[in-house]
Amino acid sequence: MSISPDDLTLDLNLAEESHDARRVAYGYVEDAFVEAQQDGLDSDALAHAALFAAFRTLVETYGEEATAVFAEALPDKLRVGAFSTGTRH
Repeated sequence: MSISPDDLTLDLNLAEESHDARRVAYGYVEDAFVEAQQDGLDSDALAHAALFAAFRTLVETYGEEATAVFAEALPDKLRVGAFSTGTRH
């Protein structure tokens, strides 16, 4: 199995299941961020740690090359606001 740059599944049934699982997982991550911030940890440090943990898991699951291909698509996604929730900078 590999990760595609846009991380989309072609099978619609799998896409829905994957989307739901990712939404639930995102809720867990958001909760962890809130809890850590309440404990006094800096959000920047949390973000870097989360990215490191995420990339480490992707490399363990898919390998370095597939993860690198996935990561190559991130700059364009960032620039078009794929991760923005409010006013863009």
